[in-house]
Amino acid sequence: MKTKIASFLSIVALSLLTLTTGAFADAEEGFYEKDHVRGFISIGADYRGMRKAYADYVNTVARGIYASPYGVARYGHYIKMTVPNEDGSGVDTVSQFCSGNYSYNKFNDYYLGLHVNIGAQYKQFMTWFDLNFMPPQVSERKASSYTVQIPDGAIPVGQITFPLYDVEWFTYGADWMFAWKLFGESAPINLIPAVGFGFSLMNMHFGSNFNYVEVDNKENVTQLRDRFYSTLATTVNAELELRIELGRFALGAYGGYRFVRYNDIQREAFTTDVTNWENTTDNVGDTYFFGIRATWYFLSLWEKKLNDKL
Repeated sequence: MKTKIASFLSIVALSLLTLTTGAFADAEEGFYEKDHVRGFISIGADYRGMRKAYADYVNTVARGIYASPYGVARYGHYIKMTVPNEDGSGVDTVSQFCSGNYSYNKFNDYYLGLHVNIGAQYKQFMTWFDLNFMPPQVSERKASSYTVQIPDGAIPVGQITFPLYDVEWFTYGADWMFAWKLFGESAPINLIPAVGFGFSLMNMHFGSNFNYVEVDNKENVTQLRDRFYSTLATTVNAELELRIELGRFALGAYGGYRFVRYNDIQREAFTTDVTNWENTTDNVGDTYFFGIRATWYFLSLWEKKLNDKL
């Protein structure tokens, strides 16, 4: 995860350096005329289809399911119990993972993406920041708690009934996009290809305060809390928009693909053991999308000067 974050921060630093250099360009002598730069703001919404690996991941990890050698199983709790010892002369105290019956509906393999774009245009070149987020998807609990099933003959030492919560997940992030108007700066109908990079943060709220053990240290057990857990990803985003220009207002329809690779979810203070609980999250998070967008252009300094003369 540290490597991916460092890579993303490096890109941001280079990008800020580029912007800073451009900001000092002179309107008369620079490589572009600053008076002709105009800002814009857009709002949009799209259908985000999830790749199968992405949908399967969300429906296993978030809903408390994992793949075991014996088939699909559920996450559980680390239960201390007494069991008869081998020679039958007494009892031993042991701890092991146990689970019980709880049920959640599957999540859809698509979701609604909402976007706010803030950017600038210079002649046919455009750049903007795409601030994107999705409404949380919720799988509601069917009961307020569940009871783990322990082996026959065992006697639990302590709690075996645990609370259940609604399972939720959502993402948000930002992409820095670069685009070119193929049919000219002010054509009434334009085709605009764009590509960019950024980050995405996926957040999950699990079904219960499940237990996890530390890698190479089975004695260290952590318990999830009633909160969201997150994982960060760097992104590459590509899209193509068909835009109708109506003066300073524009309407567009667009589609594209967002390439995402998530890091491991950080659960509390240590790396969890995934040999028994196969819930790694170095996961494909790619989506394809189709949406609509409304854009409002602000006047450039050059346009304002023309209006003042008129």
